[in-house]
Amino acid sequence: MNRFEPLLLPLIATLTLGLAPFVPEPHFFEKIRWLIQGKPFAPIDVFDIVMHGAPWAWLAYTVVTVLRSPPDSAPTR
Repeated sequence: MNRFEPLLLPLIATLTLGLAPFVPEPHFFEKIRWLIQGKPFAPIDVFDIVMHGAPWAWLAYTVVTVLRSPPDSAPTR
């Protein structure tokens, strides 16, 4: 197994669900901008940021796991 193979599924999830909708701006980045600007959040916005942020968290966790594992072994799933 390739050392970076565990990154494939989290990367696909991030590129699809994490960035959806692509136009005019991904929801995740829009909601982060709203948080920074201090705009009020409705319950649907909280759900939206969790739904679109989960693939990003999964990808970050997997990247850290892969980079911390020894080069000769891939992390277990």
